[in-house]
Order: sequence, then C-alpha cells, then structure tokens
Amino acid sequence: MPSDAGTPASGGARATAPLRSLLFVPGHRTDWLPKARAAGADAVILDLEDAVPAPDKPLARARVAEALAEAAAEPAGAMPLFVRINPLDGWTAADELRAVVRPGSAGIVLPKVHTAADVRLADRLITWCEQEHGLPVGTTTLVPLLESARALHDAYDIAAAAPRVAHAGALTAPGGDVERAVGYRWSPQGTETVALRSRVLLDVRAAGAPYPVTGLWTHLADLAGLRAFAEQNRALGYDGMMAIHPAHIPVINEVFTPTPEELDRCARLVAAVESAQRTGTGALTFEGQMVDEAMAATARAVLTRHGHS
Repeated sequence: MPSDAGTPASGGARATAPLRSLLFVPGHRTDWLPKARAAGADAVILDLEDAVPAPDKPLARARVAEALAEAAAEPAGAMPLFVRINPLDGWTAADELRAVVRPGSAGIVLPKVHTAADVRLADRLITWCEQEHGLPVGTTTLVPLLESARALHDAYDIAAAAPRVAHAGALTAPGGDVERAVGYRWSPQGTETVALRSRVLLDVRAAGAPYPVTGLWTHLADLAGLRAFAEQNRALGYDGMMAIHPAHIPVINEVFTPTPEELDRCARLVAAVESAQRTGTGALTFEGQMVDEAMAATARAVLTRHGHS
C-alpha cells in the first residue's frame, strides 16, 4: 500500500446531512435498490465486503460503479449511496476506491478500522480519487466502522482524524466483530452494550463527527425488539441506525423522527422563552418544568433540523 506520509490531508467541511436509516444492500444485488427506496431508507450502503461471496466481488464492483453512474444522473435530493469497501490492507481496496469514489457516491464506509492512521490513509486515498474524478476535495463522506477493541477505545482519535469523517458510532450486532473483540454476551435488551455505545457516542461527538449512527438489529422478524433497541439508541443520543433488511426501515425512521406533538412542544417552548426574554425574564416555568435559553436552543435545533423555522 502507498504510505500515508507526505500527502496533504483533505479539506472540506464535515458532512451536514442527518440520516435516520442506512440500509445495507449487497453490491452484486443492486437490483434490490428499488426495494430500499420503497422502504424509505434515508441512505443505502452498497456492500463490497462481507455481504458479497468472494467469486462475486468483481461483479459487485462493476454493478456498484454502474449504480453510482446512474445516481449521478439523478436530480438532487435522491437517496444517497454509500459504498462499503473491503479492508484497506491491500491493493484490492485501493482499486475499489478508484472505482467508487466518483460522482454519484455520497461516501465510503471503511471496515476493520483499528487506529486513526487507518482513517488518515483512507482520507488521502479518497482525496486522490476525488482529484482524479474532478470532485471537490472533501465532498466524499467517510464512515469508519469501529470493529475492534482498539478502535472502540480510540473512537475520539479516529473520529477526529479527518474532516470528512461522519456517522461514526458503535455497532453491536450479536455474534459480530465487536462481540468477538470485546467479549460481551449479547441480549435483546442491549444492557451489556449500553456503556459501550454511550462512551463511543460521547467520543465521536466530542471529536465533532456529525450525526452518529449505531446498529445493528439482526433478528429480522422481531420488530418489537428492533423498536425497543432503536428507542434506546435514540435516548442515548444517536441520530440513526444501520439496517440489514428493508422491513426494519419504517420502524427505524419512525423512532428517529420527532412526533408532531414533540415538534409542537418545541415550538411552544421557544415561544414561551422568547416571550419571557422580552420582559427581562431569563428562566420560567413551562408546562411544569423550569426552562431557560439553553432549553430553547435545544428546541430550536430540533425544529431547524426537521424543517421548521
């Protein structure tokens, strides 16, 4: 692999688009993309890694490139397409980056991240690919997957390693890389990983990585369990989840979308605080709770994010 030394890191701002749901689609099954759109996924992750059998990987790369070319021709606002490449430990992944960092790609999902050096190397390679395709440097989002104990421990450094890093978080699927690395015993209640998901969330937010997401829920028919897990993640402070089946998308989207009642309360709270401020009052009782400008700022952020002035 090329050295990551001596090459300027990418510029550009952090990603600014919140995503409630990111649905994995195997790269050799891009014909499933209409199902992802119909399910209402905020974004799709076209997978070149674990979801693709080894003999099908060349086919998957070609089909993903075709899907990205088609996406580039779609109007603005279409469902974003991310691509999960193979681990960046050989030329295969570097070749994949050259094939998929192109118009139509929203970002790269980088698996098997261990340290911040992995992110810095990916950042430089993506920068070269952006320049090769005439894209503004920094426009390709990078989503590092924290799948080792070292990566989870170094979540802050990894999230802060490049401005393009976004949507980072802790994925705690049963039986996956993280369970093997950490040694917890997965339960549907998720109590054994609450502390892990919380600490990683704090790290990535402190690093400035926007809109962290978590996951995964692998029990396909257990939508009640999915809802409980999603609600737990929203309560912790995550903005969305990754998913492996279209049936999970409506539940995830609903959980990570404020209800009309929640939005209405935010609007009332802002109005009450601003009215009190005009009369020289900083704190007031609002619907049985003490509120002030800090609570109003939070309510304004919720309203702005969800399209309410």
